[in-house]
Amino acid sequence: MNSKELRESFLNFFKENGHTVVPSSSLLPTDPSVLFTTAGMQQFKEYYLDKESPCGDKVSSCQKCFRTSDIEEVGDERHLTFFEMLGNFSFGGYFKKESIGFAKKFLDSIGTKIDYVTVFQGDKEVPRDRDSAEIWQEFGFSEKKGNLRFCPKQENFWGPTGEEGPCGPTTEIYAGGIEIWNIVFNEFFQNKEKKLSPLKKKGVDTGMGLERLAVVTQGKKDVFETDLFRPIINEIEKQSGLEYQKNKRLFRILADHAKASVFLAAEGVLPSNAERGYVLRRILRRAIRFGRTLNLPRNFLVFLAGQAIKIYADAYPEISLKQGLISEIMQKEEERFNQTLGKGLKEFEKIKSGAVISGKDAFNLYQTYGFPIEITEELAKEKGLGLDGEGFERELKSHQELSRTASAGMFKSGLADHSEQVVKYHTATHLLLAALKKVLGDSDISQKGSNITGERARFDFSFPRKLSKEELEKVEKLVNQKIQENLAVKCREMPLKEAEEEGASGVFGERYGEVVKVYTIFNEETGEVFSKEICAGPHVKRTSELGFFKIAKEESSGAGVRRVKAVLK
Repeated sequence: MNSKELRESFLNFFKENGHTVVPSSSLLPTDPSVLFTTAGMQQFKEYYLDKESPCGDKVSSCQKCFRTSDIEEVGDERHLTFFEMLGNFSFGGYFKKESIGFAKKFLDSIGTKIDYVTVFQGDKEVPRDRDSAEIWQEFGFSEKKGNLRFCPKQENFWGPTGEEGPCGPTTEIYAGGIEIWNIVFNEFFQNKEKKLSPLKKKGVDTGMGLERLAVVTQGKKDVFETDLFRPIINEIEKQSGLEYQKNKRLFRILADHAKASVFLAAEGVLPSNAERGYVLRRILRRAIRFGRTLNLPRNFLVFLAGQAIKIYADAYPEISLKQGLISEIMQKEEERFNQTLGKGLKEFEKIKSGAVISGKDAFNLYQTYGFPIEITEELAKEKGLGLDGEGFERELKSHQELSRTASAGMFKSGLADHSEQVVKYHTATHLLLAALKKVLGDSDISQKGSNITGERARFDFSFPRKLSKEELEKVEKLVNQKIQENLAVKCREMPLKEAEEEGASGVFGERYGEVVKVYTIFNEETGEVFSKEICAGPHVKRTSELGFFKIAKEESSGAGVRRVKAVLK
């Protein structure tokens, strides 16, 4: 079966068995304790607790996942950054007997023979999982036959996603020599201190990697031989003129990173030096570096991205719709890094005379040549050298302190003061952000920073290209239209989660408390909302107080970030 058939067969099986099939959630979760969605249960986390699921107590999904912990391991036969997780979930509904039965029945239906299964052997906190063992024994599995094995906590107990949450013992299914399905019985809640307490309602959380299932059903040796990767591998062979069999590690890294970059870029992530943007930059630049090793041509990532999009176009049509944006992000990052990559590699050769790369030298490669610290670490490892990571962190922190001290006025929240004119400019930036989203047709545009004085507003936002004259005129016109409409500006305090559910925008990278202020700019007669943002700063009461809005300049402010300077007249 090809991957499309496997995905559809799984979801149809559980739909026929009373489950509501829900779409994959975003790779960018609302849980602030994690950068990316790493498991299928993440979007359902609260339904294992007190909140009732709007989809019922039985659901199934195919979830996009991204894990940063495996970046360095990518290149072997099994580690990936981006993958899909097939799952079925129960929130206080069925439990062990039904979930094990579903797994066995589905695998039988697609002709997949189970090699053996594992269950939790128990410890001082949690007893041995005899119930699961007895259920598997009904299907003919036993310790005597060697196809039923008891394993310790590090292997058969699933911890919470994030800092705290539901967790419990697992039973795992092996086929074709690999683990393909993990069934978690959520019986406990683990808090931040690692203490367990029983859940009020027991739940089931299962996960089966589509890539691993494809290996087994397609009779392949590893995930890179399946139809989820082979078209990208073929493209690398075509572009490089080299054979995959002789360059497996580099081909696998390029295939994985190109695919992962497609999905991150489609979610609105842009290469940067912070958080999610840093992860995207890191994997793109790692791919670019190895692409040079294989003598791949200019813009090779765009060609690889095209193959990845073809593979997933049916399952995730949003990546096809954003193919132009994805290609542009990749092309610009490749051009940017290529400008310094050669020089940086030469600089590395100069500094590797000792046994350890110093923190100062590593920071120089980062600051001057755009090398993520992980690339320098990888280069050092290839040469048998160490790296002073703590020294690098000290250099980075020192640089950040100097940058903060030198920033103009050291403005709080980007505001020079709370004077009447500064407050007007600040409110105008809310209109500006909303207008940019509407004119450019990109709801993923987000604020990256601002600097406001009594004379002008400087506003940075995420966008991969220069705005045209016509686009700037439309933005300016729309802002002035909303000023003339005399819209109301109202503030409400609410829990952060509620604000996010209502679609309120937030400042990228900002750390919010549990309760936030949300400013809504809207037409009181029609109720139509133009802007809704999480913000703690001062604002005018009505937009008519602002005067006439004029864009004075639009320019680049860094990778994937544009800057608008505007005045009020």
